[in-house]
Amino acid sequence: MGYYPYNSRKVLYRKPLGAVKENEKTVIRALLHGDARVHSVWLRVSNDSDNRIHEIELTPREWFEGYRFYDTEITLGEGLYWYDFRYTSDYGQFFVVKEQGGRGIVSRDEGAKWQITVYSAGFRTPDWLKGGIIYQIFPDRFFASHTPKTDLPDDRYICEDWGLQPEYRQSGEKRRLCNDYYGGDLKGIEEKLPYLKELGVTCIYLNPIFEAHSNHRYNTADYMKTDPLLGTEEDLRSLCAAAKKQGMGIILDGVFSHTGDDSVYFNRYRRYGNGGAYNDYGSVYHDWYKFNRFPDDYSAWWGVPSLPETNEDNESFAEFITGENGVIRHWLRAGVSGWRLDVADELPDKFLDRVRSAVKAENEDAFLLGEVWEDASNKISYGARRRFLRGKQLDSVMNYVFANAIIDFMRNSGAEKMENAVEELLENYPPEAVHLMMNHIGTHDTARILTVLGRSDEYTGDRAWQAESRLSPEEFELGIRRLKIAAVLQYTLPGVPSLFYGDEAGVEGFGDPFCRLTYPWGAENKELVDFYRSLGKLRRRAAAFKDGKYRSVKAEGDLFAFIRKSAESRVLVAVNRGECETALTLPGEFIKAAYVFGEEPRGENLILPPFSYSVLEI
Repeated sequence: MGYYPYNSRKVLYRKPLGAVKENEKTVIRALLHGDARVHSVWLRVSNDSDNRIHEIELTPREWFEGYRFYDTEITLGEGLYWYDFRYTSDYGQFFVVKEQGGRGIVSRDEGAKWQITVYSAGFRTPDWLKGGIIYQIFPDRFFASHTPKTDLPDDRYICEDWGLQPEYRQSGEKRRLCNDYYGGDLKGIEEKLPYLKELGVTCIYLNPIFEAHSNHRYNTADYMKTDPLLGTEEDLRSLCAAAKKQGMGIILDGVFSHTGDDSVYFNRYRRYGNGGAYNDYGSVYHDWYKFNRFPDDYSAWWGVPSLPETNEDNESFAEFITGENGVIRHWLRAGVSGWRLDVADELPDKFLDRVRSAVKAENEDAFLLGEVWEDASNKISYGARRRFLRGKQLDSVMNYVFANAIIDFMRNSGAEKMENAVEELLENYPPEAVHLMMNHIGTHDTARILTVLGRSDEYTGDRAWQAESRLSPEEFELGIRRLKIAAVLQYTLPGVPSLFYGDEAGVEGFGDPFCRLTYPWGAENKELVDFYRSLGKLRRRAAAFKDGKYRSVKAEGDLFAFIRKSAESRVLVAVNRGECETALTLPGEFIKAAYVFGEEPRGENLILPPFSYSVLEI
């Protein structure tokens, strides 16, 4: 039998696996065949902060089926590290470099290196969300309580027809893109808490709720006020208290990289009087922004003039957001259970450090989630390597890596690629962050998952075409079949599944604004809603979904199977995303396991029909 010279995902070669705590002992072992005529082997380690290579000679150990182990023990301080191996032999100098799947191969030349994430020994994340379910709500479109509102701006278009498609054109005088409101509000969310409880929800993530002058509210006008169309601060406090009684926490969207130009701080259109950074060079808000030439030439988020960028390095702004009486702590005192940071990778490290300090000083069990679309352990943004998940910034991140892997698996790629995506992230992220990854497969920034999985092509056309496009009956059926499998993966892989409101009801649509339709109360796909209720019960049933370890069983073609294992339970999950029947020989320990969801096994074999899944538990 042939062995790889190294594999970072096997305890035969590295212990412990994955990210490690600072100053934790880590054993690293290489395995080289006797025919290689090895003289000496070195582990080559570099700290990402300086890239200097430090070589550590490995000690020769026992022989194993014609191979010999070489090992060493290292301890590292908090940081990001890269490593590979070098050895000399009768045949010259060679390197052991990384290839896909964590495996190492022998090469004459240097190549890809392995990563070690070393995180702070004090890194802790909130327990209340582990094993739970997140439900994301775009507040204007979930449910309208029709509670009378006061102080509404008169330049908003209020849609009387709840089922009307959001406006996508910018040409209308009043009803135009981002200016049509449907009246969903905080009281409406509170009324629907029993429904969310049935889905097993433990955390509600709200898109922005602060006063703003677009329906998406990412152009904040006043961080210290709720938007009048959503309700009052007292309504938010009431929602938080009611949710807590149902075992749910509320997290808010913190949009701190920019404000709206139509805000009390910038005030370009003088809605808020004659002050503000745009109108008064001497304004207390002037240095919150980055003016190149006052007042019209200023830095704007992605070049959008209506979203002037904030200067997070400015002490006055940072104190306003993170101070004792700042935005973050004010709303935590109002009852919210955490924050999601919009475009976290565009916020400076020092600012993120202050945000975490503010959140945890107010409530150490508050959740701090960041929007990062790539691997957050090694992300480079604005010319610097980021340290989001090493224990001093975010608790965890929105898991776009998993989302893309699941969608790719369902539409195109084989299970081998899916398996590698999962294992690479688990290898790079600290366990505390893994347990709270926001595992979504659709958000307010992406097309509806049913549309993504149901369409046979990826052509999306312009907004006019998207406004008229609908899934055919055949595409809708295909989308539902694929969605169920994707949801099983989403609810059982490490992390916390996040359900975008309406996905469970069969809502379809392309990207903004079509992914932000109203929830179809009374016209839901009831069979799909019941399916998600069952998934919620499945998560509550098995303790392994809280913090259980992951182990791949089989990843081949259309078949993907894995085990989640904790002290209390062991669960096997298997899915077949293909159009042909496939089979899995059960691991011995699961031959007599309890069938809990999907297809039942037949003795030692699990037969999976097309588009099917099975969950077994010990």
